[in-house]
Amino acid sequence: MAKRILIVDDDPAQRRILEETVKTFGHETVTAESGEQALDLLKDETSAKPDLILLDLVMPGLDGMGVLDRLRPDPAAPPVIVQTANGSIDSAIGAMRAGATDFVVKPVSPERLEVSIKNALRINTLEGEITRISRKVTGKFTFGDLIAKGEPMRRVIELGKRASQSNIPVLIEGESGVGKELIALAIQGESERAGKPFVTVNCGAIPENLVESILFGHEKGSFTGACAKREGKFAEANYGTLFLDEVGELPLDAQVKLLRALQDGEIDPVGAKRPIKVDFRLISATNQDMINLVNDGKFREDLYYRLNVFPVWVPPLRERMDDVPELIEHFIGRFASEEGKKIDAVSPEALDMIQRYPWPGNVRQLENAIFRAVVLADQTMLTVNEFPQIAAHVEGFEAMTPPAPAPKDDVPHIDGPAMIGGEALVPETIVLASEGGRDELGISALDQNGNVRALDEIEADMIRLAIGRYRGHMTEIAKKLGIGRSTLYRKMREFGLEAHTS
Repeated sequence: MAKRILIVDDDPAQRRILEETVKTFGHETVTAESGEQALDLLKDETSAKPDLILLDLVMPGLDGMGVLDRLRPDPAAPPVIVQTANGSIDSAIGAMRAGATDFVVKPVSPERLEVSIKNALRINTLEGEITRISRKVTGKFTFGDLIAKGEPMRRVIELGKRASQSNIPVLIEGESGVGKELIALAIQGESERAGKPFVTVNCGAIPENLVESILFGHEKGSFTGACAKREGKFAEANYGTLFLDEVGELPLDAQVKLLRALQDGEIDPVGAKRPIKVDFRLISATNQDMINLVNDGKFREDLYYRLNVFPVWVPPLRERMDDVPELIEHFIGRFASEEGKKIDAVSPEALDMIQRYPWPGNVRQLENAIFRAVVLADQTMLTVNEFPQIAAHVEGFEAMTPPAPAPKDDVPHIDGPAMIGGEALVPETIVLASEGGRDELGISALDQNGNVRALDEIEADMIRLAIGRYRGHMTEIAKKLGIGRSTLYRKMREFGLEAHTS
């Protein structure tokens, strides 16, 4: 993915060389001839911020060390690669201690520079992900942590920031998978309740007979099975935020008690003798048309107007494709790290295909698609071949399925046709039907007398066929048959299909 790289060097010839070299890596460049000019570019709110700085240490006026000192207090500062001459390695070490990510010695080879840039960008991505996770856990996640730089999301962020400045109830609407919970987290993270409890309740996943107990709590002995007192989600969210996801799924009985909690700031635990005061901020979310639910009598009209005081609509991913490249990069960095793979880009062809797909499952579907692609990838760049399910739905693209991996030496396998006692395990072509002189392949459902064959006979034939087709590679056979390896071995023993190891 193309990045914006700021090149800071007082030598015009060196700037031009670095600029052309960096462009060959597929990145955009912006240049500065002094430390002061570089800092001015970083402060400019009207232009895009650089993703990385390539900084010369020795410059007149404000030198490289001075720039690093100015950047050190800013947690959002981009990573810095410093350039040094052969005789100033000690200065480079000092620059690393001052916050630089890496250093290169002049004149730097293109190969060394490319590796340094890739590593710095990868480290920055991982640090950003760690920061996001930390802020989610501590309740300090903000709109600045969202990957939503495109125009369609600017209105969402603007509304969210306004909502965060008050205690007004917010209703976040949008399709499933668009990131409604992240918007709710950002609203809390920029409010006076930042750092306080953020309690999420999936209203559609609560058994109807336990809704009141889970939301409002219960007293010991208040009903059968209530062996101890339980604090409800409203009480857990005291002084913090309660996020009701899929609020349209709430049963009507629970809606009455929710209305009272909103009106009076009180909840009635099941079996309690008196109400309990709670101080919470309510944010709700839904992927349904709430007006239709109200008209159908499935949602109380008075509660709807209590929840829908400050509506925020989150557009689907297909309407904000400008965010897709950065989302892809974010997911690649995260999953490649988790899977221990060195993947740092997606091919232009694959990116084109991804941006043509409508993504009905929105960001959640994109996240899962990238996860699967990272697991499938055997190289440093994701291609169309890692997205077979997407390619099948986008005209003009076709994913090539890789061949089945060869069996490993430590895995029991059978060379050529699988053999049992010298006889081939793989059945000869079985005729399922014959029409117009053309035989169709398959496992026969009938015996020679026209009777239905026993299931275990058909199952044994399927295993024989799989053993031969996948050359005795047991892991692949089990995967294709949809069973575990232990189950495969057990069935082979039952059918007398023991594999010989070689």
